[in-house]
Amino acid sequence: MERKANSKSNAIEPGGVDEYIEKCPKGIKPRLKEIRSAIRGAAPGSTETVSYFQMPGYSYEGYDYNGMFAWFSFEAPYVRLHVRPPVLEDNIKHVGDYATTKSIISFAADKAIPKALVQKLVKASIKVMKQNQKPA
Repeated sequence: MERKANSKSNAIEPGGVDEYIEKCPKGIKPRLKEIRSAIRGAAPGSTETVSYFQMPGYSYEGYDYNGMFAWFSFEAPYVRLHVRPPVLEDNIKHVGDYATTKSIISFAADKAIPKALVQKLVKASIKVMKQNQKPA
């Protein structure tokens, strides 16, 4: 889905995650499936899509930023989890030695995904999203 430069949001179109994973290198697919499973475990009932940033993302309807709260991607040599700021900053003691930015934590693609950490960060991102919700 193409985003317009002046558009604040686009409709979320479910699906596309299997296709995203399929396009990635064979050796990376198990890691992408691991991070996907961890996110889904932390966010039951969320909508899974690639329509927002052309990478797998997760949303709950009715919140800011189209309800998007987590994404994952592959950029060699890392599988990356993207969450809302300030989640990583707030959880710095749990992040350890993983490379981070303001909203991305990178996991070495040749190692197992730390499922418990991913779930903790995703749940924190959902909490941040809900706290940002403006009363109707």
